[in-house]
Amino acid sequence: MALLEVCCYSMECAREAQNRGADRIELCAAPLEGGLTPSLGVLKSVRQQVTIPVHPIIRPRGGDFCYTDGEFAAMLEDVRTVRGLGFPGLVIGLLDAQGNVDMPRMRQVMEAAGDLAVTFHRAFDMCADPQQAFDNLAELGVARVLTSGQQPSAEKGLSLLRELITRSDAPIIMAGAGVRAGNLALFLDAGIREVHSSAGQWVPSAMQYRNPGLSMSTDPTADEYSRYAVNGESVAEMKAIVDRYKPQ
Repeated sequence: MALLEVCCYSMECAREAQNRGADRIELCAAPLEGGLTPSLGVLKSVRQQVTIPVHPIIRPRGGDFCYTDGEFAAMLEDVRTVRGLGFPGLVIGLLDAQGNVDMPRMRQVMEAAGDLAVTFHRAFDMCADPQQAFDNLAELGVARVLTSGQQPSAEKGLSLLRELITRSDAPIIMAGAGVRAGNLALFLDAGIREVHSSAGQWVPSAMQYRNPGLSMSTDPTADEYSRYAVNGESVAEMKAIVDRYKPQ
């Protein structure tokens, strides 16, 4: 059977995704950064209120995936925190300066994670050699790889996704980036059994008073009066497609 994972940036979005049929949630903060580690308060509230599997991302900052010693130490602490809170899995990715999977550090991550299911996120799409990276991740015992096939969207990277799923059943290949109801069948027909989508939309802030002469962002073009949120109808539409799908 196929599985739908939805990327959520708040406890409210996680509940909405669950109510609309998501099978699993990737829990993040900071959508404009591509997803960062959620706060402890968000982790605890989601753990208390969401019953489907939730995998928090462990990512201390935006940008690349080659981390300082201090950043990596913080990541290990976050891994231990997520494990201690009872989450069933987590999402992480580390590369070295040459664009390879950082094997020494990933071994430490796997040890800290214990029996948690570890997803290696789209750091995979920044690897110099995806075939070697896949073999490295299989050796580590990573549960799945979230990837767009090293392209801006998973649809454009479908060729590599097809190639990877023929190599081994583990790690599982999960297609993500630009996955929507309109192209979901492309991935299912290709033999991909896990798909990842933000199913998101920007919604206006509830703020009525707005100070146009002041910004809290370093980005002068940022709209601070909108929020990224899960579109429940989109989740339900994709879930219906996944549930109806019958392998060819």
